[in-house]
Amino acid sequence: MAGTLDTLLACVVCGSIAASAGPALAQTTAPADATAPAPANQPTQPQSYAVHGQVTFVEQGDPAFRSPYSGPNSLAPSQARETTDATLYAGLRLWSGAELWIDPEIDQGFGLSNTLGVAGFPSGEAYKVGRAAPYFRLQRLFVRQTIDLGGDRETVDPDLNQLGGTQSANRMVITAGKLSVPDIFDNNAYAHDPRGDFLNWSLIDTGTFDYAADAWGYTYGAAAEWYVGRWTLRGGAFDLSVVPNSETLDPNFSQFQLIGELEERHKLFGQAGKLRITGFLSRGRMGSFADAVRVAEATGQPADIAAVRRYQGRGGVSFNLEQEVADGFGVFARAGIADGGVEPYEFADIDRTFAAGVSLNGKRWGRPNDTIGVAGVVNGISKEHELYLALGGTGILVGDGQLPHPGSEQILETYYDLAAYGPAHVSVDYQFVANPAYNRDRGPVSILAARLHAQF
Repeated sequence: MAGTLDTLLACVVCGSIAASAGPALAQTTAPADATAPAPANQPTQPQSYAVHGQVTFVEQGDPAFRSPYSGPNSLAPSQARETTDATLYAGLRLWSGAELWIDPEIDQGFGLSNTLGVAGFPSGEAYKVGRAAPYFRLQRLFVRQTIDLGGDRETVDPDLNQLGGTQSANRMVITAGKLSVPDIFDNNAYAHDPRGDFLNWSLIDTGTFDYAADAWGYTYGAAAEWYVGRWTLRGGAFDLSVVPNSETLDPNFSQFQLIGELEERHKLFGQAGKLRITGFLSRGRMGSFADAVRVAEATGQPADIAAVRRYQGRGGVSFNLEQEVADGFGVFARAGIADGGVEPYEFADIDRTFAAGVSLNGKRWGRPNDTIGVAGVVNGISKEHELYLALGGTGILVGDGQLPHPGSEQILETYYDLAAYGPAHVSVDYQFVANPAYNRDRGPVSILAARLHAQF
């Protein structure tokens, strides 16, 4: 079954790449409505360079909750943790249609329980590497080339990792270098930015989208996008970590991931919407849960996925919808499934997921720069995955040492983002987690957060 899934996904992904790996790829971080037709007789001069910056602080904590036992990757009750990051975005136009961007960053802090204990982890600002002292990272260094292919001219607004100017509606874009895969794939206007909207990992990205990344969420690779009419076809190839969930990327690219995505843009009762279908196939040294379970049952030792790793593939597919319902009011939904027989490689211990939510702009109560959001997500794992955790196995984020009463992980999140002063925003966030780490014996957990964010 796994071999069949790998073969099918390889055909889908490779077909997408072959169709889109032409001369270019589209704007990496453009929001849903970042482009608009340029006014007649008013050409927009392209920016030659730009410098932007951001700083984000998140304080997050959970009170006491039911916890009859815990394991090496369990969420601890009664704790508070904070994270801080500051990023500089410097861009330069190299020639017509070409941009070079470099994003140095300073990070500090820890996620709850050192970013462990919940498959849909409650803070997208918490990396898998926590440190008490601030440290420097070069998170992005990439080149983007846009090639116009005709159609109406569109204005491109200046933004983070995006120079202002114009482009044609039909175009190709190529991006190559160090970047984050969600810069390009699985985007969503209402749930994709932990610095401004939802915080939960399985809401800002599809929980089953096991995208290539180091422990900070970045990788090396290249992607191509082909925009024509209301369609966009994307494809990319990216480097996996040297071992699953590692700080170090594979130095020779022998472990890699292929991604393909088809996006359709439409109007529903006059309101704009987008639908994306994304498929991935990872190839690397990863373990099968059935093999780890067999060894554990034979030896009487806790299940260890690292002991049974071999070169094989793991794939998945997801659907991503965003739909404006009225001015300033939008809904979104994500659903995904991945191969539940093989360990997730980089992102989260999730084999199937469904998420949905709403986002409302504050203009209705005289606060046009405020936003309120409410969303829910249900995450699940395969029976083999459950048995592996029940025998003491640990994953990327979860592992309570035992799992006698498994159940789906259910999360509700709501936030209010307040435009405080100038570029500064203050947010309050609440998450309710039932069956954290798929364990009915622990929780439910209430998680509270305060977020401060400013950018220019």
